[in-house]
Amino acid sequence: MTNSVPRLINNFIHGKQVIPSTSKYLPVHSPIDSSIIASVALSSKADVDDAVQSAQTAFHSWSALTTKSRAAILLKFHALVKDNSHELAQLIVQENGKNFTEALADVAKGNETVEYACSMPQLCQGKTLRVSSAVTCEDRRDALGVVASIVPFNFPFMVPMWTMPIALVMGNTIVLKPSEKVPLTMYRTAELLKEAGVPDGVVNLVQGGREAVESLIDHPDVRAVTFVGSSPIAKLVSDRCHSLHKRCTALGGAKNHLVALEDCDIPDTARDVVVSAFGCAGQRCMAASVLLTTKKGDGGSQQELLGAIMAKAKSVERGTGPGQLGPVIDEHSFNKITTYIEEAEKSGAKILMDGRSWNNSEPESSGGNWIGPTIIQHSSASDAAMMEEIFGPV
Repeated sequence: MTNSVPRLINNFIHGKQVIPSTSKYLPVHSPIDSSIIASVALSSKADVDDAVQSAQTAFHSWSALTTKSRAAILLKFHALVKDNSHELAQLIVQENGKNFTEALADVAKGNETVEYACSMPQLCQGKTLRVSSAVTCEDRRDALGVVASIVPFNFPFMVPMWTMPIALVMGNTIVLKPSEKVPLTMYRTAELLKEAGVPDGVVNLVQGGREAVESLIDHPDVRAVTFVGSSPIAKLVSDRCHSLHKRCTALGGAKNHLVALEDCDIPDTARDVVVSAFGCAGQRCMAASVLLTTKKGDGGSQQELLGAIMAKAKSVERGTGPGQLGPVIDEHSFNKITTYIEEAEKSGAKILMDGRSWNNSEPESSGGNWIGPTIIQHSSASDAAMMEEIFGPV
């Protein structure tokens, strides 16, 4: 672990570490070998109240700045992220299990949104329109206040940046609830925001689980909520926010299908299918987890394409180096993924490539959550693995 991130991950409120009122912590396990790499605070409603109060207090002076002034601070943050991209990527590898190239891309894509947010002084300009001799309409963008952002484990830097930089440049303050599975990256990010000149209280981190999430959503001073996670939880968050008449953006999962026509370029298609299905260990909502092939004119199947995909998948190596396939996030995910494979096998589907053989088959993977590329040939469209998001390299 880098020296700049403590092994004890507390809340980050008003620009400093704050011990949770519960004095309780959760272990943070490395998906690579299941070792405990840190302990993260388990926050209560009282901790959420403190964070929201800090954000509410900071809102008045932060929103009083010009959009240009706020963007200038975020531009400094953008430069700091570039300067510290390797450190952030190393944290992502350690706590998430991505390979280093994927982790660098996580940081780079997140920083693209920071760069976009720095353009807000031009993009958010209002307008006036004289609609009649005595009536003028004005269109302007006003800051809401405290915005809560609840983010998942699969992209520890990129996904928080979907909300944070834009909300900040527009004059809002933030209370972020990182995933308790990957708290290290965002803690270091909060330090970089402070270094860039973001005033204390403008960005706050509350660690923890369900109590922290529900307390954030229910807090009367939280004006808007953004959430990224599984579809069932996204629906719960959306319904809860709407019952409180709060603005909410809740993004869930997906089941993505590819269709390969009989005249497809086999080498290119095989490469793209493997990269999409197995990149980031399949733990992304854009992973292509189902491939549909059309029959050839002679009625035969596309065995040549299937063979090319299997050959490409077999060349994938286990590990966190460039081009390698890392582990899935935790034991719960591992068990969920292997259950889908087992159920498909019981239903009569053919397991053409079985990634379960990766787990504990070599000393360096002992204790980690390793699943290799898995290819299942289904005969029924009603199989669960055909319809439900697996979130793994299947």
